[in-house]
This record gives sequence, C-alpha cells and structure tokens, in this order.
Amino acid sequence: MAKKASESHRSVSSASSIAKPPPTRKVVSKVKSTENDGIVWNESKNDEIEVRPRSVKKRKGTTKKKKIQKLDSKKPKKPPTAFFYFLKDFRKEYQEHNPEVKSMRDLGKACGEKWKTMTYEEKVQYYDMAAEKRAEFDRMMAEYNKRQETGEDQQHEDSEFDE
Repeated sequence: MAKKASESHRSVSSASSIAKPPPTRKVVSKVKSTENDGIVWNESKNDEIEVRPRSVKKRKGTTKKKKIQKLDSKKPKKPPTAFFYFLKDFRKEYQEHNPEVKSMRDLGKACGEKWKTMTYEEKVQYYDMAAEKRAEFDRMMAEYNKRQETGEDQQHEDSEFDE
C-alpha cells in the first residue's frame, strides 16, 4: 500500500502567462517489518508522480440555504411542560419571601434546585396540568392538519387579500 507524502499545495492561476512545470511529489511506501513488528517508512527518491492542479469551478446548487418557513398564525402553539407550570407558582412564592431578589438568574437557579429535590408526588399536580394541555394541543393539531389537507385555511387567506 503506497502513501503520498504531504507537501504544501501550490495554487496555479489560469491567468498567468508563464507556463510552470507541474509540481511533483515523492512516493512514500509503508512496509511492515517482521524483525521488530514495527512499521518502517521507505522513501524512494527516484519515483515522482505528477500532480494536476484542481479546478476551482463552483458547482451549481451546492450552496446550502435555510428554507424560511412561513409562520402560520392559525397553527396551535405547543403547551408548556410541567416544569414551567411549577415555575409560574414558584415565582410568586419566591418573590413574596425574597422581595430584594430581582435577578431572573437567581430565581431560575432556586427554582431548578427546588424542582430537583421535589418528590414525584409533589410534581404530580404539574404533570397533570401539562398532560391536560398536551392532550388539548394534540386535538387542536389534528383539527389544524385536517384543515390544511382540505385547504380550508388557504381559501380564507386568499379571499381576505382579494377584497
């Protein structure tokens, strides 16, 4: 198995009027030695390989552009998780007991520590609220998807702009 030694690549400009000979590289071969079970690198000075300059053509269609999605105002929003329902309640209590703390960072840290130390039984009420909202969201998304398939929303939007 032969490996090429890496040398710095030279850029060849197509606008230059002086013809330069193509760059050459030495061939380096990898040979296993049975004597010391190591790898010995042999460089042969006489073997030279022509290196052709690479073209600098830009390929069409290779640029990656993010597709900007239209925001649909009629699409239902995802409901908050159980932690956010807990945060809402905790924020009120925390501000009553610590009115001098105005930093959201401190509030968030305290809330996260409290959430981690709570047992499952204490968290159940928040999980129940989140589950109810999630079920409502799923139902609303199913209705929204049906309207999208039938095209009801698109007809209403077009008629508003035509007036």
